[in-house]
Amino acid sequence: MNGFTKAVAVAAGILLFAGAAQAQERSATKQGFELSANSGKKILVFRPSISVGAQSTGGMFEPNGEWTEKAKANLEAALSKAQASLGNTVVAAPEAYGEDAQMLQEHMQLFAAVSDAVIQYQFFVGNRLPTKKRDNKNAVFDWSLGKGVADLPGAKDADYGLFLFTKDAYGSTGRKMLQVFAAFGGVSVKSGVHQGYAGLVDLHTGDLLWLNADAEMGGDVREPEGSEKRVHQLLEDFPGSTAPKAQTLAQAVAPAPAKP
Repeated sequence: MNGFTKAVAVAAGILLFAGAAQAQERSATKQGFELSANSGKKILVFRPSISVGAQSTGGMFEPNGEWTEKAKANLEAALSKAQASLGNTVVAAPEAYGEDAQMLQEHMQLFAAVSDAVIQYQFFVGNRLPTKKRDNKNAVFDWSLGKGVADLPGAKDADYGLFLFTKDAYGSTGRKMLQVFAAFGGVSVKSGVHQGYAGLVDLHTGDLLWLNADAEMGGDVREPEGSEKRVHQLLEDFPGSTAPKAQTLAQAVAPAPAKP
């Protein structure tokens, strides 16, 4: 291995380590809200908002239709498997058309914007808004999508709505090269974007009752196994869930210690 190759390997290793250190899943539940398993409540699952593409050398998102269709099929299959462990009655939202479809799309975009605001201004201490500094000090989680959610397709026949949003931009070769070379100059360049948000909303009030929002999610959604990992991360700590915790799963699949 020559000197240049060694330097590239070291720089890549540092960047990978830094990315792992920054990855942070965060979730929160609205104060006073509890949802036990088998409570009799009905949860309406809206079709997830899914977009997959590449991240150009300059950092722009370039949609990839083939990747997106694969991710949709994989994630919907993984979500279907996971629904049985959500602890309460789960029903798929009816297909939306015309104005209903537009309204649903608008609320999906609103959910993503609110989730991103939660990450930026409440989950991360240094960026908290003045009101969220106060709220966080008093352990208050208070966010809403507004009462318009009551008019979404199927909302009148359910108690809660489950919103899911994922966006993946896989770093292009040019972006990865830029990341490595920038490291030599002491500049941090991020390669790849993997956002995932899952939220439970009160369909009567619009209040956000539970949120799991992470701007650095794992699992390659273009593959079935990666999609199952992503869904498990999205629904981790879901209220009333009967699914085993991530730590329990890790212990279950861990290799047995070698015999002396």
